[in-house]
Amino acid sequence: MIKTETGKNKFGILSHLKEDIPASFVVLFVAIPLCLGIALASGAPLFSGLIAGIIGGIVVGSMSDSAHGVSGPAAGLAVVVFEALHTMSFEIFLLAVVIGGVLQIILGLSRAGIIGYFFPSAAIKGMLAGIGIIIILKQIPHAFGYDKEWMGSDSFIQLNGENTFTLLWKLLLGHITPGAVIIAALSVAILLLWELYLTKKYNVFTLIQGPIVVVAAAICCQFITKSYFPQYSVGAEHLVSVPVAGSISSFFDLFTFPDFSQLGNKEVYILGITIAIVASLETLLCVEATDKLDKHKRVTSTNRELFAQGTGNILSGMIGGLPITQVIVRSSANIQAGSRTKLSTILHGLLMLICVALLPSVLNLIPLSALACILIMVGYKLAKPSLFVQTYKLGWDQFLPFVVTILGIVFVDLLVGLGLGCCIGTAVVLIRNYKNSHFLHMETGNGGKQLRMTLAEDVNFLNKGAIIKELAKVPKGTLLTIDLSKCYSIDYDVREAIEDFIKASGDRNINVKLKKPLAETNGKEEIYSKKLDKWVLALPFKEKALSA
Repeated sequence: MIKTETGKNKFGILSHLKEDIPASFVVLFVAIPLCLGIALASGAPLFSGLIAGIIGGIVVGSMSDSAHGVSGPAAGLAVVVFEALHTMSFEIFLLAVVIGGVLQIILGLSRAGIIGYFFPSAAIKGMLAGIGIIIILKQIPHAFGYDKEWMGSDSFIQLNGENTFTLLWKLLLGHITPGAVIIAALSVAILLLWELYLTKKYNVFTLIQGPIVVVAAAICCQFITKSYFPQYSVGAEHLVSVPVAGSISSFFDLFTFPDFSQLGNKEVYILGITIAIVASLETLLCVEATDKLDKHKRVTSTNRELFAQGTGNILSGMIGGLPITQVIVRSSANIQAGSRTKLSTILHGLLMLICVALLPSVLNLIPLSALACILIMVGYKLAKPSLFVQTYKLGWDQFLPFVVTILGIVFVDLLVGLGLGCCIGTAVVLIRNYKNSHFLHMETGNGGKQLRMTLAEDVNFLNKGAIIKELAKVPKGTLLTIDLSKCYSIDYDVREAIEDFIKASGDRNINVKLKKPLAETNGKEEIYSKKLDKWVLALPFKEKALSA
């Protein structure tokens, strides 16, 4: 928890109700269609997506210390779920979700959450921008009324064999719905008006978020067109579709329970391990990305987050829900809506439970095109052109992994794109390490050539090639000083290469001065004697030329 100088809790869970309550409604309107869509893409019952969203909000939100993280069913796991349900029943699959949750709890208790900090910053920024682009591309068809296929998966290749761009092409081939376009135009106009003018000029409009107004206006527009302009009204296939229970008993009939008789099935454990690994990795990456978006730079405990996610997955699997991870789309929407504490996450889960149990008919009035416009605005904020310009100015070592991550996410999927970005980022570090191991400076004095090679504080085997290459370029008749006095760590490989050069330097008429690290000599200077073939004590504070 962050505290003020007076010791009072600056971000108590009830200290920012005016920001968190409106944000919870925004996240609710974003989460419901995503929960339904991911369930549809996974080949699972639609209600299972809503269960995961409710538990992700209430249970995981309560246990986590993430200020903005929102958990629920993730598009990144849709393929895993889809393939699993083709080989086993839904009840057996739920058992694998429970096992995956247990493994996540074990990871959290064993402090495995630290692995989330070993991803390059440029790759994380690229992940955010790539997801923003994906959101925009996948929501454009919904904004124009093409809702035949769900496009929530972050993969370039969809489960039906299509890809992101072929679905966009289908949109251009006569699948535009006039009523959806009207609602989308109205939604965009309201969002821009709120974002660019009203919230900046009048404080009252910061209390009522634009996306909430968009949803209300879209429902009103649907009523008006249905009553007076039926040709511009959108059909049920273009509206949110939440299962409606006729009674309390029928509501509880929507829940499904795992088949514990399959505890001896090794396939269940393989699937459980897969779910635990993928869900944990996506969660840790989302935590890193969400913390970067937090204006107050609060740091989430990754071990606690894994424990919370594991608990959520156990409960989700026990009552018929999909696997849960922290998800960047809903988390970023939460941040953009102005949330300040995790109360907005918890409230969105409670609101979803209330809506699913008591108000499913109202939710089913919301046009998908309005929700698509809300998501497009979220995507734009994640991938603003200014972000590309800013990263480009930081240099190629930041821009290259940033761009590679984006391309990988857009044209393959989230994990592949991030993996490529991390590989490029690692390669950049290795190249920089290769180049920065030493500094070679030319000096003149006593009528002869003098060179000084100063090695860095940490020199390892990766630097061996660069150092050997530089030593090979030393011209004949040169006095060379190799200064190791600043080194705190030198690999044996490098020491051996330097001593081999000293032994052979006489053949090239090169005189060598070599200063040993002071940390290894109790502050006394030592040099390497070619004649004695060993380190000897040098004159205090002086360098001694070593001849052949």
